[in-house]
Amino acid sequence: MFARTAFRAAQPLKMHARRYATESGAKGSSNTLLYGAGAVGVAGGAYYFLSGSKAESKVKEVVGAAPKAAFTGGDQGWLSLKVSEVEDVNHNTKRVRFELPEKDQVSGLHIASAILTKFKAPDAEKATLRPYTPVSDEDDRGFIDLLVKKYPDGPMSTHIHGLKVGEELAIKGPLPKYPWSENKHDHIALIAGGTGITPMYQLVRAIFKNPNDKTKVTLIFGNVTKEDILLKSKFDELENTYPQRFRAFYTLDKAPKDWVGGGGFITKDLLKQVLPEPKSDNIKVFVCGPPGLMKAISGNKVSPKDQGELTGALKDLGYTAEQVYKF
Repeated sequence: MFARTAFRAAQPLKMHARRYATESGAKGSSNTLLYGAGAVGVAGGAYYFLSGSKAESKVKEVVGAAPKAAFTGGDQGWLSLKVSEVEDVNHNTKRVRFELPEKDQVSGLHIASAILTKFKAPDAEKATLRPYTPVSDEDDRGFIDLLVKKYPDGPMSTHIHGLKVGEELAIKGPLPKYPWSENKHDHIALIAGGTGITPMYQLVRAIFKNPNDKTKVTLIFGNVTKEDILLKSKFDELENTYPQRFRAFYTLDKAPKDWVGGGGFITKDLLKQVLPEPKSDNIKVFVCGPPGLMKAISGNKVSPKDQGELTGALKDLGYTAEQVYKF
């Protein structure tokens, strides 16, 4: 599927490969931090001078009680969530919004984690299970959004595309993936194809909404056509806001004549141009996409708990298994 197609690099790509300038903190971040520190200080003072339940009550009044989570993992079981919105994103992808049980609840997902969906067709012997990474923010209350591409032979994607407002789907979570903390790595690279972009977007969103996180991010995103590029407006906004820390490169299998990005599949030559060097300190490369992309770039993982052997282009370029994570 992902043959070694020559990469027709546009001139801007060559100019920006592996080049980042030092960036000062985002404007306004110092005020935000100052305000946050003040709030914590007030809360700490309230707790010091009061005792028992009164102290706890006063602290909650100042800093606010933590929102209740819909998904708590463990033995919670399945939740039947109702569809509240359906939006056509392109010819084969929909954004489907599911209501959480309570309007003031957050999902309970952390970075990085996903949810598991389930449904059983009337003529099926077993239920179909599929993981998805929501594209809604972890702080959003009352709903989660799934970005679902319909595949001709995909029972779950076909089922979700057929859901109407008011109908329900069984969902549980969170499913833990890669545990992230601010500045865990100096530079990360995200290699994605198709809807494999959703866990990458979750990670990117968490990094750039945190003013303390200064991680540099390089995204390589492969698709069939220009219309298949999901969440591009979000990435464009990040690239314009953080030009010294975020760079995105796109490749298309069927590129139009006016396309200024890459042509063909994601290749070893492209990765060599834009990824952080394998000998660089404290880097991480994340990979997610269809089996053909995984096989060509990193090798497929064996199971959710077994990353499998590192093979493909990343191994050929000198990256180690410890530097690569397969979503």
